[in-house]
Amino acid sequence: MSQRQGAIMATAGRGDLQAVEAALGKSRLFQRVCAEARARLAGAGSQVSLEPKARLFAKGDVGDALYVVLEGEVEVRISSEGGRDVRIAALGQGAVIGEMAALDGGARSADVNAMRRTRLLRIPRDAVLAAFEAEPKALIELVAEMSRRLREADEKLEDAALLDLGGKLARLLLQEAGEGAAVTLTQVEMARRIGASREKVNRKLHEWADEGWLRLSKSGVRIEKKAALVAVIEKLRGR
Repeated sequence: MSQRQGAIMATAGRGDLQAVEAALGKSRLFQRVCAEARARLAGAGSQVSLEPKARLFAKGDVGDALYVVLEGEVEVRISSEGGRDVRIAALGQGAVIGEMAALDGGARSADVNAMRRTRLLRIPRDAVLAAFEAEPKALIELVAEMSRRLREADEKLEDAALLDLGGKLARLLLQEAGEGAAVTLTQVEMARRIGASREKVNRKLHEWADEGWLRLSKSGVRIEKKAALVAVIEKLRGR
């Protein structure tokens, strides 16, 4: 990590280490590792500070560490075959980043940049491997987590092949709303996430608003009929 990327390495404080231990405890990958091992992992880390838009790592970089977000937010992006940047996710405080590449030592699969001033704890790969080697039972959870992520990747590939703009937009709205109904993403951001133009997203949203499926306002989108959006996706999937 270079100074040119806006990254500064420093020693983490006790409060930060406690936050990291808590974040690791919530991670599906590390929740089966004992509290003492999570404390050792946190203690093995060093703090990284990023300025807005600074890169944490790039696609193809060696997975030599995992990171835990202490404060701020990072963005995960990949480039499509057409050269368009596609946003995969935004990760905030408590998120664990890059753990799979850190485990297998393989290349990073996406670019990760800071969206605003951000602090993270960097935990070296050697410390991560040592934690799992010391607790064989945790390896079972590791295999289960890798299987779950493989299924998710298969589903995304299926959706990429089967879903049109409407299907991808419906899926995005449902994911962002979660258990609620409000989606605060701008239309520009929606378009970036699904790899479409803002104009096409705008037309589809207004079409659904006319149907009564959702309401549009300056603050975003409010979903009125989730079942209708689910039906759009299921029809395209042939279910």
